[in-house]
Amino acid sequence: MKSEPEQTAERSATENGGECSSRFSGKWPLERVLFAMAGTMAILSAALAAFVSPWFLLLTVFVGLNQWMFVATGACPASLILSKAFGFRSATPGEGR
Repeated sequence: MKSEPEQTAERSATENGGECSSRFSGKWPLERVLFAMAGTMAILSAALAAFVSPWFLLLTVFVGLNQWMFVATGACPASLILSKAFGFRSATPGEGR
């Protein structure tokens, strides 16, 4: 007898034409990876600003500007690198150029 998550994954795969959703396949969509990277860089820059130099807050500004660039255009330098070099795809069809 299969567990409930396994049954749900099989149902999802059957409904999606044999493809598992990203929740069960282990591959994150581009937006999730970008969000994780931005959060990591914000925490890192705050720690560096507190313990090394306040100039590291410029890193936080850079991350924020890249996030707004992604919102406005659908692409930022990190999204282009992740999609081309590592094959990450957007969760929304037609996005993540």
